[in-house]
Amino acid sequence: MTPTVTELLLARAGDRSTGLLFEDRRWSWAEHVTACAAHAAALAAMLRPGGHFGLLADNVPEFSFLLGGAALSGHVLVGLNPTRRGTALARDVALTDCELVFAEEKYLPFLSEASVPVLPLSSLQLAREAVVPVAATPEDLLMLIFTSGTSGDPKAVRCTHGKIACPGEMLASRFGLSAQDTVYVSMPMFHSNAIMAGWSVGLAAGAGIALRRRFSASGFLPDVRKFGATYANYVGKPLSYVLTTPERDDDADNPLKLVYGNEGAETDLAAFGARFGCHVVDAFGSTEGGVNFGRDATTPPGSLGRLLDGVAVLDPETGKPCPPAEFDANGKLLNAAEAVGELVNTGGAGFFAGYYGDPAAEAERMRGGMYHTGDLAYLDADGYCYFAGRLGDWLRVDGENLGTAPIERALVRHPAVREAAVYGVPDPRVGDQVMAALVCRAPVDPDEFAVFVAAQGDLSPKQRPRFVRVIDELPRTATHKVLKRDLAADGTRDAWTPRYPES
Repeated sequence: MTPTVTELLLARAGDRSTGLLFEDRRWSWAEHVTACAAHAAALAAMLRPGGHFGLLADNVPEFSFLLGGAALSGHVLVGLNPTRRGTALARDVALTDCELVFAEEKYLPFLSEASVPVLPLSSLQLAREAVVPVAATPEDLLMLIFTSGTSGDPKAVRCTHGKIACPGEMLASRFGLSAQDTVYVSMPMFHSNAIMAGWSVGLAAGAGIALRRRFSASGFLPDVRKFGATYANYVGKPLSYVLTTPERDDDADNPLKLVYGNEGAETDLAAFGARFGCHVVDAFGSTEGGVNFGRDATTPPGSLGRLLDGVAVLDPETGKPCPPAEFDANGKLLNAAEAVGELVNTGGAGFFAGYYGDPAAEAERMRGGMYHTGDLAYLDADGYCYFAGRLGDWLRVDGENLGTAPIERALVRHPAVREAAVYGVPDPRVGDQVMAALVCRAPVDPDEFAVFVAAQGDLSPKQRPRFVRVIDELPRTATHKVLKRDLAADGTRDAWTPRYPES
């Protein structure tokens, strides 16, 4: 039976074990639920029943109290992204029908164009009165979480009680977490990873939830030790950033047992586990939740894992299943045009509960009653899935469709390259030319780099970057996704053209 967040909270009402940790402060679960009830009463006094409110804040205790308060009062929390401001942030507030917005003092100027009341988070008037929880079902809306917006304006994803509570209960059970554990949450709580792979996991397990205001690579290990964290969640590049911190002989001397997330760099998963003495589990998923699966011990290098029943790789034009990938002796994909397709949940919506206020985007996502991820992939003969990029990243080079992810995986094999982003720039005649932006840990010689790329047996000549640009850092969203449209907008500025040896 699918639980609700309200039920999970009420189950902790008498629990005296540690429930929330922030900096040098501690709350038991019983105290946490009491604080949620006080915030629920405040929301009920300020909003109409079922009304929406925005929250623009870092991972502070009030975020947890207000989310729990919304669950108890029947209101909807809209997580707002502090990397957006002005008209963009006002658009997000209006789209999600917020009646008012709470914000930390430092973020109040970002909301100058909002058309609803904006209140300092510190102005909340709390009373210690008893609250009768509003009855909730797993289908009831609890939170609106915006997508990263890497390919346009962010969309507000409907996150129901069940969509938040179910992953928490599943992961807590899968990993055997209990009140003896502490869940470390440093990913931003306005995003789904922190809520569904962090906060709700701690809630379901009865574990302590240790909040970090904002992620810090240098602060990660000290926090793990300070809070006694045994579990942490991530999305994107945080593992890479932590690995760039200076190594110490005692790095593995810490309580961390398990790290769970998605979109981690393949080379970093084992390296992180070995250095910090923990197990890293990387899965495939998105804010929408339409498709989720992950790696296991049998998964070959580079693969995302085996698809679950009802998930397939379909040709974007015909809608038919793509044939298995074929490789040469060097691992080069020989039939990309036929094997690469879109990951689709053919069985329906999965955990996708729709977009708020955007029926056109929702209909596009659910074409033919199936959930379309917008992600490109291919399957090997054993059914293992490999990521090939986004549909929007699909390059058309000399009449051939190319995914960007396989090229990026090859480029980061170079010992001096820490990160690579591959994207298209217009070909003067027709289609695209391949361009790569590199973040390097050491200087790269263009001629040597060209020889290296040409030696990668799994790259065809058409996949070799026509232009290469070295930059200090890749532009990213607050959840560490690369903004390739920003890179493409710069064109070929500051780029060099590799001179590949004749093959």
